[in-house]
Amino acid sequence: MQIYLDTAKVEEIREFAWLIDGVTTNPTLVAQAGRPFREVLREICALVRGPVSAEVISLDAEGMVREAQELARIADNIVIKIPLTPEGLKAVQRLKALGIKTNVTLVFSAPQALLAAKCGADYVSPFVGRIDDHGGDGMGVVAEILQIFRNYSFPTQVIVASVRHPGHVVAAATLGAPIVTMPYAVLQRLFHHPLTEQGIARFLKDWEKVPR
Repeated sequence: MQIYLDTAKVEEIREFAWLIDGVTTNPTLVAQAGRPFREVLREICALVRGPVSAEVISLDAEGMVREAQELARIADNIVIKIPLTPEGLKAVQRLKALGIKTNVTLVFSAPQALLAAKCGADYVSPFVGRIDDHGGDGMGVVAEILQIFRNYSFPTQVIVASVRHPGHVVAAATLGAPIVTMPYAVLQRLFHHPLTEQGIARFLKDWEKVPR
């Protein structure tokens, strides 16, 4: 399973550049970074060899395609995030014809993911945490999407997004999801377990007793 970092903070990406396979950003994350959008993207793309998702803000297909073409010029590994709307999927079809990769975002159901795949999206991003927040079953939706894509041999890859805790990561891996994108804090938590820390402390304490 590939691990993407969901952030626009260059210092977080630099810390884990040796581990991650890609990066996802969105307007909220870029705003939190507090730096010019394209400047941030250039720096991220220089740090990460894998895909870097950058989101358009236009709501009409024409505007999305125009923005996408501008963003795609920043680096070869840019992937354009497009919202799951009729206009968004029109843009996905046009960008497919232009050879520009797309990541359809704000996906909350299997039917939405199916439409995105039919329109040629390279990636779809179901938001499992937000689905859970509204009383749904985020990982259940991911399971449905993965099965549909297998049924029809869609090349579209699933990026499990809106990940809130390590349990989401484990569930995604158990289902065979190809990609999970997660915040910096969640990625940090994957390394830790109280028994690991206790074991290290015990080994160090015992080592102090060894004659040298």
